[in-house]
Formats: sequence, structure tokens, C-alpha cells
Amino acid sequence: MHIVHTLPALAEALTHYRHPAVVPTMGNLHDGHLALVRQAKPLGDVTVATIFVNRLQFGPQDDFDTYPRTLAADCAQLEAAGCDLVFAPTEQEFYPEPQTFRVTPPEALTDVLEGAFRPGFFAGVCTVVLKLLSCTRARTAVFGKKDYQQLMVIRHMVRQFNLPVDIVGGDTCRASDGLALSSRNGYLNESERAKAGELHAQLQGIAHAVRAGHTDFAALEAQAMQALRTKGWQPDYVAVRRQSDLQLPQTADALVVLAAARLGSTRLIDNLEF
Repeated sequence: MHIVHTLPALAEALTHYRHPAVVPTMGNLHDGHLALVRQAKPLGDVTVATIFVNRLQFGPQDDFDTYPRTLAADCAQLEAAGCDLVFAPTEQEFYPEPQTFRVTPPEALTDVLEGAFRPGFFAGVCTVVLKLLSCTRARTAVFGKKDYQQLMVIRHMVRQFNLPVDIVGGDTCRASDGLALSSRNGYLNESERAKAGELHAQLQGIAHAVRAGHTDFAALEAQAMQALRTKGWQPDYVAVRRQSDLQLPQTADALVVLAAARLGSTRLIDNLEF
């Protein structure tokens, strides 16, 4: 596996490839990331993972400075998963001057759910992803469905800019109790980790209720929020939405239920399609 840290070295490493399959990450990798790499492997002629902690998507209260940087361990895992090339630039390399040009996604997609609680987050995500897709010459890029709204925003961006990139969603990897694998799970203490599967359990309960014919989505959302509070969580939202555009659903739509909640100081997100 080849590891490069500069844009010229990346360009040279990609010289003889026509169809890079790219998995963008911020490092601190877990089995969910590695599953995306394995999914990407047959989709191109070279498999590229990027590792870059993107300041633009962190808010003032977020953990940019303390976000774990574990490059050596990440590269060892990526090599074992069959990755061919890792691009791990420094901030100075990737943002050599202030990034004053930004991608501004539409409010209808980004002022709801995660966007309502993390202003500017999706502009930061779109800006870095656009740069990464360009630098890596991606023809396929694989993103996890755990970040459901992010995946949808990126798909819309790629379509509207007519980028020659196929955006592929990777299914969420879960622990045995249903907890979605996430780098943030490492912040949970032992007691919190024992409770963490409850978030997925509430989503399953809503999906089961809707399949059984319940269509009062607001009541189901409120019940799940209260159940989480009773068990020590601080929920930001539990929301049933259309899979197609994350707007309020009609009963015939393909649906997804999304949630974000804090357990102690750790904010977790999850979703379930049905």
C-alpha cells in the first residue's frame, strides 16, 4: 500500500489509473470504514482512502483539536483491508490559503435534522468532498449510510455539478446490540456504552409500528424522544422522513427514521430505512 501526503505525490501515484474508487474518511478508523474500503475494492482499478480531519465541518463547540489522529493504526487497518493508496495531507497542504470559496448546499436539504443543530456543517462537508473528489480523480466514491443526510447532500451536489463520479452508499455496520459503529463511540464510558444500543432500538420500534399501520408519525417521534429521555439520553431529534428528499412523508413513500441524541457528553446519530 502506498501512502502519500502531498498533492503532487497523489497525482503521480494515480498516473496510470483511470477509475479510482475513493473512500473519504477523517481517520480514527473502525470496522465500518474498513467495510466501505472492501466495498470499494471491486468498483475501480485502484482503491484510495483519504484521511483528513476537516476543520471546515467543525463548529465552535465541536472537538476539532481533540479529534483522535491515529494515522499509523489507520494505515495498518487499511492495508489489511486491501486498500491500495492512502492520501493523508496536512491542513497546510490541503488548505494552503484560506478556503474562502465554499459550496453552499440548498437550505431544504441542510437546514433540517443535522443541519438545524450544526450550522455550516454541510457547507464544510461539501467543500472538502468536492476538493477530495477532484484531487483523487474519483470515478466512484463510497460513503456510509450511517451519515444518511450527508450521503444525500453529497449525491445532490455531484448531480448538480455534473461530476463524473458514482456515489455509492455503504450499509451501516453495527455492534451486537445494534449500536452503529462510529469513531465517537470511543468517547462512551462503560455505563454509557451499556445503554447505547437503545437508540437503534427506538428506531426499530418506530419502523415496526409504521409497518403495523400506525401513521401518526409525530406521535411516534414524541414517544421515542420521551423514552430516550427517561433512559438518560438528551435527544435532539427523532424524525420519520421520506428517503428520497428527507421531507415530511406520505404513507406510500419509502421512509427512513433518523435520530440524534446525547448520552453523557457523546452525541450519537443513527437511522433506519423501511
